[in-house]
Amino acid sequence: MKVATWNVNSIRARHQHVIDWLDAAQPDVLCLQELKATADEFPFAEVRERGYEAAVFGQKTYNGVAIVSRLPLDEVQEGFGDDEDDPQARLISAQVDGVTVLSAYFPNGGEVGSDKYQYKLRWMKRLRALLGCRFDATTDEVALCGDFNVAPWDDDIGRPAEWRASVLACDSAREALEDVASFGLQDVVRPFHPQGGVFSWWDYRGRGFERGNGLRIDHVYCTPKLGARAIGAIIDRQERARKSPSDHAPVIVEFA
Repeated sequence: MKVATWNVNSIRARHQHVIDWLDAAQPDVLCLQELKATADEFPFAEVRERGYEAAVFGQKTYNGVAIVSRLPLDEVQEGFGDDEDDPQARLISAQVDGVTVLSAYFPNGGEVGSDKYQYKLRWMKRLRALLGCRFDATTDEVALCGDFNVAPWDDDIGRPAEWRASVLACDSAREALEDVASFGLQDVVRPFHPQGGVFSWWDYRGRGFERGNGLRIDHVYCTPKLGARAIGAIIDRQERARKSPSDHAPVIVEFA
């Protein structure tokens, strides 16, 4: 099974990029983030023509997540399913051939210490609670995929000194991600690139891609049972080099 995750930064602006990439990469499952569109604006017909189905949790203008799959999507859940009233469409999950796949768009956080940053930390706590309530890390196969908006290590950053104090790399953001992972999740991309230096996001500003000033903030984290089946992981830099690209590149993990 080939599982990919990609923050497309507007499905309306990038829908042809997504369709072209499905044709070229042929993933079994593609998790999408930052659709910036409602479900009515998602290209369901073109996806179906290629043998995929999709579950979409959309939102006008902001956020929005989806799971696109060749295999049937069962037990689809939008959001956390808790009692908190939250209008932001940032999480969707589904069962795919016995694996629970979550497509997650973690909040960016704005500036450290801001209200937006506090929301980011609360959101990650809610995610940790959901994982603990719904799954058994020792027996369930779970893949948490998406734009986590956190670079776990300094070598996940092209120029660490420029980013270390930011919401993407500060200690409290990394600690919050470690707390999410403490449920029993492992980063399945890192073992295939132990030296670091591979990135999934490059800021449009300052020509980050051309200057190599990237960060690895898009991830696939899995429970051990599923993680043990990972046989390869890459980040598709070529997609980021296209004309009018998303600022993120697809992250792809292959499982036996």
